[in-house]
Amino acid sequence: MVAGLLTWGFTTGTLGLINQQLKGLPEVALTDLSEQPVDLTTLANGQPTVVNLWATWCPPCIREMPVLEEAQKRYPDINFVFANQGEHPETIQKFLSEQNLDLHHVLSDRQGQFGRVTGSHGLPTTLFYNAEGNLVDSHMGELSRASLFRGLERFDCPLSDTCNRGFFQ
Repeated sequence: MVAGLLTWGFTTGTLGLINQQLKGLPEVALTDLSEQPVDLTTLANGQPTVVNLWATWCPPCIREMPVLEEAQKRYPDINFVFANQGEHPETIQKFLSEQNLDLHHVLSDRQGQFGRVTGSHGLPTTLFYNAEGNLVDSHMGELSRASLFRGLERFDCPLSDTCNRGFFQ
């Protein structure tokens, strides 16, 4: 009976994980920095999308921001979304200004729903969604250029050799 329960638990957990990975972009209450609602599926617009969950008080989040900023410039056909977890838009705007960061698609997730829905247990967490909106990879912790590129490689679209060399220089 114990073996049967263990097998059932393992199978149920595995199927749940597979189901979570096949889900599309989560439907959570996100706003832009002027506190207007933003629909993530509309924002993704059928393109591969990288969603970075972060906070201004998180040192690894701060350290990885320049890598993500560079990638958003280098790969214009990939959406980069920066979903701040739990902070007020004024705090986020002040941080971006102080850090001299030019990030597109900076959103506020005041309730931290995105992290809960996707099973994120810490910051920073970066989620990679393909053009169909399916989760194809995730990374918890600070991204380096190499770890970011490993996630980008999971997308179905090819990244040119020229861009790859430029990204790592």
